[in-house]
Parts: sequence; structure tokens; C-alpha cells
Amino acid sequence: MVPAAAVRLCELPPLRVRSGQRILREWKTSLEVERGLAVACGAYHPPVATVFVTGGSGFIGQRLIRRLLDEGNVVFALARSDRSAKLLSELGAQPVPGGLSDLEALTAAATECELAFHAAAHVGEWGPRWQFDQVNVRGTANVIEACRAAGVRRLVHVSTEAVLLAGDPLVNVDETAPLRPDSKSPYCSTKAKAEQLVRDADGDGLETVCVRPRFVWGAGDNTLLPSLMETIKAGKFAWIGGGQHLTSTTHVDNTVEGLVLAAERGAPGGVYFVTDGEPVVFRDFVTEMLATHGVEVPDRSVPVAPAMRGAAIGEALWRYLPLRGSPPLTRMAVWVSALETTIDISRARQELGYEPIRTRDEGLDELFSAAA
Repeated sequence: MVPAAAVRLCELPPLRVRSGQRILREWKTSLEVERGLAVACGAYHPPVATVFVTGGSGFIGQRLIRRLLDEGNVVFALARSDRSAKLLSELGAQPVPGGLSDLEALTAAATECELAFHAAAHVGEWGPRWQFDQVNVRGTANVIEACRAAGVRRLVHVSTEAVLLAGDPLVNVDETAPLRPDSKSPYCSTKAKAEQLVRDADGDGLETVCVRPRFVWGAGDNTLLPSLMETIKAGKFAWIGGGQHLTSTTHVDNTVEGLVLAAERGAPGGVYFVTDGEPVVFRDFVTEMLATHGVEVPDRSVPVAPAMRGAAIGEALWRYLPLRGSPPLTRMAVWVSALETTIDISRARQELGYEPIRTRDEGLDELFSAAA
């Protein structure tokens, strides 16, 4: 029989932490309480690893945390708000209040963790460059510094094919292609700079690995698919260049598979693309995704060249004039929706043993079920 006191301990609220040494003391106390309770219940099994995750309340982060917990790991996850903390706690992770600008909180969160996954990022087509720089570049630098100070063995960074985007198609591209920190897209530019920081940080007791998915999709996406649906609903959707180009995609479960394999097998300082395998026609795939939610895609199309010029002009106007909101079309929107982006994943297959674990048909079925 489990003692009544132990039952009450099971009902302890999520840990509320503040800063510095108090974070460490409360964590250690909480872990000891949970461990003691598990021993009393005869159910204690040492964790596979203790892991720190940023961006845990995001699309990729949530799936990653579920996978890590399912495999027996203890997970501490950075939480920027009470809402995020509640979500992370419900997933089974230990929420750690703080942001990427709080080096002390990051270091305390990473202390005693063997692995760290950095999934937090400022994502978007448009916005003040300083916002992208603050989160994607300075935030990543803080995560690296915190992991090194805390003695983390390996940091896995969630990168993206966007680190190579600067206006040209990416055809069967691999990890040898140069980064484009000079990109005119603030997201692409700052993610390229962030990846370079991570790659340069490898060594002196900290191993770093970068994983690049392309076009992450699946049930639970709260960005890409909702945005497409809203654009169609508003009557603003049009294919750019017809949408008949090829694109690689990466289901969120395949993204997580790549991240976990990178943590286990990735070469220190390594970079790996992961996708769903063979590319697909962009228009066909987007149409199939939207069909799972009963949304019919308009047939309207605009040529690529005028769209490119219009995006450049719009960005200039919004940058130099006191205009609110975002341009009606951005360079990044044109690049990701009108240019071929096909990826060679040979390195991940050879070095990580990576293979997609979720087919597109399975992912589409999951989307359909989630929308029902």
C-alpha cells in the first residue's frame, strides 16, 4: 500500500521557479521527492537521460518532448509564459520559467542535463530585424553559453533549409551548400547566423549537431496550415508560378526522428538534412493537406517574376515608411512557395541511419482524423 503522504505528494502542483540558485534547489528537491515516491511505490526506474528543451511548447517541441518522455527521459523545458508552463506540465515535462535572454535561468535549467535540444526560434516572413536577431542569434548564443557552463554533453539545434534561402532554387541540395547570412529575409539570415554559431561552438566539452528539416507539417501544426486556410478564406490566395515545382517536406515525426538520431549518433559539429524522402509537387501536396480540412484551393495563379518584384517593392515601402502590419507579399513567401527546394538526405541516411518513420499518406490520414 502506498502511504497517504505519498499520495498527497503525487498531487503537488507544477514546480514554480524564479531565478538563480533557488531554481537549482527547487529542482533537486522536486526530483528527490519524485524519486522517493517512485521508490516507495516500487516503480522507480533510472531515467535514460536528463534533457533540456527550448521551444517545447511549439509544434516540433511538443512532439519531441512526447518522444523523449516515451523513451524514459526526464525533460526540463523552458517556458516563457504561464500558458506555456501549463502545456509543458500537461505533456509531462518540468516547466522552467524563463526566456532566451535570461542566461542565468538557461544555465540553471541546463544544469545536470546530459542533452539539450534548442527548438525555440522567432519564425515569420516579416518583422523588425532586431526581433529576429534577438531571439534567433542572441538567444542561440545564450543557449550555447548556458549549455557549456552547465556541463551539457551535447546540444542539438533545430535548423532549417531556410539557412540557404536567398532567392535562388535549391535543387537536390546537400549540407555542403554555403549558408546565406546575407539573405534579405530576416528569418533566413538570422537562422543562418544561429546555425553558424552552433557549428563554431563544437568542442571544449560541448558537442553540437544541427538538424535541418524542410516544410515541417503534420497534425498539431499551428502555423503553416492555419495560415494557408486563413489566406484562402480571406480571398487572398494564389499560386505563384503555378505551383508545379518540386519540394521536399518533413513530417513532424520524421523531424523528431532526425533530432533523436542526431543526439545519439550525429558527428560532433555535424549538420544533417532530414525529409520525408522523395520530393513531391508543391501544388499537389498543399492541395492534399488543405483537403484534409475540407478546404478547396482556388486555381488562381500569378507569374513568379512580377511576384518577386512586388515583394521587393512592398518590403522597401514597409521598411522605410510608417506603414502598419506586413507587406501583402514578402520575398520569403515567394521563395518558399514558388522555388524548387529539393533535398539530398544521403548524409543522414549514412551517418545517422535515418529513414522516414512516417509516410505522407499516414501523415495526411492523421491530419484528416485530427480535423474530424
